This record gives sequence, structure tokens and C-alpha cells, in this order.
Amino acid sequence: MVLSQRQRDELNKAIADYLSSNGYVSALGEFQKEANITNEIDKKHAGLLEKKWTSVIRLQKKVMDLESKLTEAEKEFSIGAPTRDKRSPAEWIPRAPERYALSGHRSPVTKVLFHPVFSVVISASEDATIKIWDYETGDYERSLKGHTDSIQDIAFDHTGKLLVSCSADMMIKLWDFQGFECLKTMFGHDHNVSSVTFMPSGDFIVSASRDKTIKMWEVATGYCVKTFTGHREWVRMVRVNKDGSLLASCSNDQTVRVWVVATKECKAELREHEHTVECLAWAPESAYPSIGEASGSDSKKSPGPFIVSGSRDKTMKMWDVGSGICLFTLVGHDNWVRGVVFHPGGLYLLSASDDKTLRVWDIKNKRNHKTLEAHSHFTTSVDMHKSSPYVVTGSVDQSVKIWECR
Repeated sequence: MVLSQRQRDELNKAIADYLSSNGYVSALGEFQKEANITNEIDKKHAGLLEKKWTSVIRLQKKVMDLESKLTEAEKEFSIGAPTRDKRSPAEWIPRAPERYALSGHRSPVTKVLFHPVFSVVISASEDATIKIWDYETGDYERSLKGHTDSIQDIAFDHTGKLLVSCSADMMIKLWDFQGFECLKTMFGHDHNVSSVTFMPSGDFIVSASRDKTIKMWEVATGYCVKTFTGHREWVRMVRVNKDGSLLASCSNDQTVRVWVVATKECKAELREHEHTVECLAWAPESAYPSIGEASGSDSKKSPGPFIVSGSRDKTMKMWDVGSGICLFTLVGHDNWVRGVVFHPGGLYLLSASDDKTLRVWDIKNKRNHKTLEAHSHFTTSVDMHKSSPYVVTGSVDQSVKIWECR
């Protein structure tokens, strides 16, 4: 590498400054003689060598990141995958490598969730904390502490002003997401509270527990107003449909149940899984045409609603709630399915599994469209932003990863 005379002089002076500031007096004297530095070392060279050294390392890291993105892009180009410009947002899917790997939790991450309004993502962990991260910059913002055992689930109300969390400490906590204080703690379950969610109105919270029950709580008072019983084992997850008229729950008893909120009656018991059902999600209306095509049925005949469930039997099943029939099964994961979320565009389904992957499923063709080696340990949770091109995953490896979609 050839330096110009001016660059050589600058480098020599920076080295001389480094030697003098670190007290290498005899080395400095020899160096000044040999490098022919006669005048005083200028202030502008103070610390220059260290600055250059650290910026080179930073740039090297950037270069490595860009190189890995380039190889991924070249791979996609060679297999003919369209670029972001040619796709509509409905077709954007997460691409490797991850944009950020966020570390800070001291135990496995149990749940990850995007805020409905702000550019933050939150993660819950077995370390009994909830952490808030900026997903655009990758910065850690703050932690919420109050639970005394593993946090199992978290949910926002539709405004994003309230956050609810539940834990193995048998408590449900309601947080003000503007002042970051705990507003209420609700007791009533007799065992680990494994899932929690808001009703669409935001006036009630629904929780599911290892005590085999599902409970509904009034946000204003913190009182339990309803209890749904019927599952024979630990209830793993509960989710509410869009208009708040139905609940869906899944359990260690290998079933998915659909409940009528108004009457507390069990409208359907869906049984076909061969192991504990870990997770479920209501299909958004944007997914109805794809589900109709996949099941070969005319969507007018089957107007929905639909539920997808993920199980320890390594499969996901799509259910028609009206008829109680399993429309089709998605097979491909090599271990328990721990999290499912629909792509807002309705064409894809994303899943997280103990096989350490994040998978994207093409609903219409009932096939695994893309597999990302997401984590170094079980992938426990996945969420996709409703309007920004981001996906988040959490893992037993204690990290939270942000994936950009294109």
C-alpha cells in the first residue's frame, strides 16, 4: 500500500503522539530521529491513531454485515426471487441474516410482541422481566419488573397504552405503557398463568392457566367476571376473535376449544392433534381466500372463521370453526411448534419451533416456502408487525432477533 508524503507525515505524527501520550520516551526519541520529526507534535494529531484504529474495526464489522447481505441477495437473485421493489407488501417475507440480535435477558425468552403504535418490540422472559427495545435502531430502552417468576405471555390493548402480563407466579399484571408503572395485580388462578390477551374493546382481559380454566377480568376493577371450564389439562393459550364474540383455547389435553363469550358455552371441540397443542391464531380476513383455495372449498360455502393451531406433534392444523373440520395440516417442522402468526397480507403463515427455525408457509399451496435458521436453541415465539416490514423471534438462547422483510 503506497501512502502519499502528506499521509506518511500524518501517520508518523500520530504514532509520535501515541508514543508520547503513553510514556514511551526512549522509543519516541528514536522514532523522531529516524522519522525526521523535528517540530512539536500538533494537537490535531492527539488520539488520532486510536480513533483510526477503532473506526477501522467498526468499518470491518459493517463490511462483514454488508457482505453477508450481498451473498444472501446473490443467492436470491440466482434462484430468481423478486426484489422488494417488485413485490407488494403482502408478499414481503423475512430474510436472513437478522437485522439485530438483541441480548440482555438472563434466561430463555418466552414471548416477543410488537407495539401496535410505537416502533418498539417487547420481550418477556423466564428471568421475570419484560424488556422494551427499539426495533429500528436495535437499542435497549427499559425493563419492567414486578413478577417473581417466569413471565409466560404479554399483550397490548388496541391503543397500545396498556400492557398485560401473566406469570408462573400465578399473577396477572396490568401496566401503564406510558408511565411504565404496574396499575393492578390480579389474583384468582390456582396455578401457572400461561396466556393472556385483551378483548377487542380493551375493557376486559382473558387469561388461561395450568389450573385448566380460562378467566375473564374487568380492566376497570381487576375483578374476575367469568370462568370458562371444560379443558381436562393445562390450558396453554387463549386468543379472541376480531369482534370479541368467540374465544379459542388450546391445551395439553390435545384439543382446541372455541367458546361463546356471552354464554360461556363451548361451541366446538377440535381434536386431531396427537400431542399438546402449544399455540393458535385466528386467521385475518385477508387470509380467507388463500385458506379457501388450499382446502379446495368455495369460500362462499365456508365463510370462516378459521383458526390455525401448532402442536408438539410437529404439525400445524387449519380449522374451519363453523363446521369444526380440520381443513389441512402443514408438515415440515422437526420439533414442537411453539408460535404461529399470520402474515398481514394473508398469503403466508409464520411459525417458530423447537427445531430452532423460523418458517414461512405458503397457505394456498400448503407448503413450506422458506426456512430461516433463526437461533442456536429452541425458537419459542414469533410476531410480525401489522404495517412495517419486520418480524421478531425469541429463543431459549436468551436472544431476541429482528428480521427485515423484503
